[in-house]
Amino acid sequence: MAKATKKQALGRGLSALLKDPENDIQSASDKNADKVVGSIIELDLSLIEVNPFQPRSNFNDEALAELATSIKELGVIQPITVRKLGFNKYQLVSGERRYRASKLIGLETIPSYIRIANDQESLEMALVENIQRQDLDPIEIALSYQRLIDEINLTQEKLSDRVGKKRSTIANYLRLLKLDPIIQTGMRDGFLSMGHGRALVNIESRQDQIALYEKIVGQNMSVRDTEEVVKAYHAKKDKGSSNPSKTAQQPKSYVISGIKDLTQCLSVKVDVKASDKERGKITIPFSSKEEFERIKKLITGAS
Repeated sequence: MAKATKKQALGRGLSALLKDPENDIQSASDKNADKVVGSIIELDLSLIEVNPFQPRSNFNDEALAELATSIKELGVIQPITVRKLGFNKYQLVSGERRYRASKLIGLETIPSYIRIANDQESLEMALVENIQRQDLDPIEIALSYQRLIDEINLTQEKLSDRVGKKRSTIANYLRLLKLDPIIQTGMRDGFLSMGHGRALVNIESRQDQIALYEKIVGQNMSVRDTEEVVKAYHAKKDKGSSNPSKTAQQPKSYVISGIKDLTQCLSVKVDVKASDKERGKITIPFSSKEEFERIKKLITGAS
């Protein structure tokens, strides 16, 4: 089995060319550029800096450790992409998880696909590459779309062509950025789905958004239930209700925070129903005898 410590035979003849300052390549028109640009070679990790345009901000430590273990056994299967900044200097465009995991296990080099790109092109490549990933949360995707529009000056139509998504899909993601930051954080933490967010964004009042958000989390409401509550909210508001937020009566704050603690402790989605009189009920689901025994041990402290 190939180990990560064994250098892959990728473009070995280019190493000497890249380390020759007299043949430094700064643009695609430079001498020998065709021999370097688009090539895959082993680059020293110490020569690569992290991309400041990286749109991804969350890196799961456990997933990173698993990737590091895989790289230790099999090596880096898919090269990272870098852009050449100057002599012996490169900047990461995509593949930061592979880059981080390789550093984590002490590798000195990593297979790299070399590009020559300016700041705008680098930003666009990083954003588009991240959007195509399957493990981004809806808010990360929405922020990436917004950055492409703002910083690359793309319209939604051009963005649709660039990333291969329908314009309506892009618009739905962008609307999520109208949600209160507290709710956006809830979506990033997995307490709400995109469906919940799309329903909530139809409420203009931030205060009422948060009130309903807390009700959704507190009562473990489905997307369908959320849509019905939002519909009732608008119906009541249209009738001239003086206090529309009552349609989103929420549990006490200690209940909201407690749900998160219980969920993390038991590794199951706990449902809590509470009344204004501080009485309520905690429901802990299980799907098998083994899971029941696991939860029981966690609660009772039995060995």
